[in-house]
Amino acid sequence: MALDYLSLLNPSQAAAVMQIQGPCMIIAGAGSGKTRVLTYRIANLLEQEVNPFNILALTFTNKAAKEMRARIEKVVGGAASKNLWMGTFHSIFARILRSEADKLGYPRSFTIYDTQDSKTLLSQILKELELDDKLYKPGMVLGRISAAKNKLISVQQYLNDPVIRQDDEAALRPKIGAIYQQYAHRCFKAGAMDFDDLLYQTNVLFKEHPDVLNKYQNLFKYVMVDEYQDTNYSQYLIARKLAAKERNICVVGDDAQSIYAFRGADIQNILNFEKDYPELQVFKLEQNYRSTKTIVKAANSVIKNNQAQLRKDVFSDNEEGPLIEVLKAASDNEEGKLVANSIFEDKMGHHLSYDNFAILYRTNAQSRAMEEALRKLNIRYKIVGGLSFYQRKEIKDLVAYLRLTVNPNDEQALRRVINYPKRGIGDTTVAKLINAAEESNHTIWEVVANADQFLPARAANPIVDFAEKIKAYTAVAAREDAFEAAKFIAKNSGMIEELYADKSIEGLSRYENIQELLNGVKAYTEDPEREDKTLGAFLQDIALVTDADTKDAQQEGEAVTMMTIHSAKGLEFRNVYIVGMEENLFPSQMMITSRADLEEERRLFY
Repeated sequence: MALDYLSLLNPSQAAAVMQIQGPCMIIAGAGSGKTRVLTYRIANLLEQEVNPFNILALTFTNKAAKEMRARIEKVVGGAASKNLWMGTFHSIFARILRSEADKLGYPRSFTIYDTQDSKTLLSQILKELELDDKLYKPGMVLGRISAAKNKLISVQQYLNDPVIRQDDEAALRPKIGAIYQQYAHRCFKAGAMDFDDLLYQTNVLFKEHPDVLNKYQNLFKYVMVDEYQDTNYSQYLIARKLAAKERNICVVGDDAQSIYAFRGADIQNILNFEKDYPELQVFKLEQNYRSTKTIVKAANSVIKNNQAQLRKDVFSDNEEGPLIEVLKAASDNEEGKLVANSIFEDKMGHHLSYDNFAILYRTNAQSRAMEEALRKLNIRYKIVGGLSFYQRKEIKDLVAYLRLTVNPNDEQALRRVINYPKRGIGDTTVAKLINAAEESNHTIWEVVANADQFLPARAANPIVDFAEKIKAYTAVAAREDAFEAAKFIAKNSGMIEELYADKSIEGLSRYENIQELLNGVKAYTEDPEREDKTLGAFLQDIALVTDADTKDAQQEGEAVTMMTIHSAKGLEFRNVYIVGMEENLFPSQMMITSRADLEEERRLFY
């Protein structure tokens, strides 16, 4: 191997790069140069005359695949790097499924359904099976089907398994199996696979067609899997089957960074790798090049409390660095102020750009208090992965109710909530109302409030009921402050009930967001400096602020980055604030039911 790049590696990195035969596991601590090792390992294989067609490198994101390919190209040139099989699990196996589709009875041109397609199909199936879509929410049902596929549970197994049946019956949703059956049938009939099918059907293909498996085992003589700690059972099995013949499999990961259990990732895959391959060679990349000694020591002291882990000693030769500061606050609003002031002083004191700062939180709902504090100091910010608080669907829905309460002629707000939560008012009816207002020279609200004069009784009844609701809200808003009014509306509209009933992770986070908006309204009405505490004043305040603010943040330019810890994986900043470090928020009470969950929260903090 050319010495020029061995000189760029430390001894443990070099050892991992030089090992090419047999199974190997590279335990890569945070900031330990993992991508560099993978890049040079592939470059080394190519220098040993391995055909690029025989190398399969599986990454977790398209971005990681692109980055790695570009780095390899720099080392070995474009021709070889172009012929590597490199990409995400989903992209590589979609490619294989296309060429083998007929074996599974699919057309080669099968469609890949995205989440929205799947949910729409599930809604249609629920209608046909006459099931209540409040009980069987499409998102929740899709989550169950997805979890089953990731564990390789077929429709037949699902229907015949007494444990699954008991689980579904205990959850008061005994028909999930029937929906799964119909969903799979309809996808098949439509020549469509959803995201989970790309892995599930690959497993089916390899199981039912040993000749096909044999073909790909001979093709992929060297298999590499990046971010192995984030694989689910289905992905683990594919990698294991492909490498069964040559046993040249190299997985790279850090069990301490496994944070996607909610997506089906199974940390046992990395912990069990040694059982699968007793002749395994393990390389530990323990030197962290990214962080100061202080940060590394603190992270180690946290993770050492996890029982399920591979022991390693991460260290850093960087400077000690400043100590970790602990800011104590009595409330989320005070916390927001402390963080905003600290950022402002630091920026001014050290002539920094706002790009140097990041604020991380456990759930999206926590961004509101931070956003408000930053806006008060005119600090620009951008929200990564997840919309700005006021752009989120559930917030826009509640705000639309509030807007309609204050101004019943607000047509956009009306369109948004006239049938949410569902009350049987279809798009056609709404179009008729708007038409009637145009033709009769009435305002839209006059038509809505007197719908029985403009529409036949059956169509008019739910609209009249809706109008009565809005009139009641207007009366409450006239005599109460913004918080009392907003609380009454959120509850009476049925929004809170609907979101609370949805026990999926998304549903819980939407429910939290509504609570968070109400906290914001409460803080607004309790602010002694505000004279006008009405709902109208609050709405104007958020409209002015968010409008100016979102425009500002859309423009390129320096801004503080705000995101959940999940979104922050793989990014780095000079100054990082982790907010809401308190019992039940982080570690999250919503997510913890077992020791394994607590260990997942600990890895997240690590």
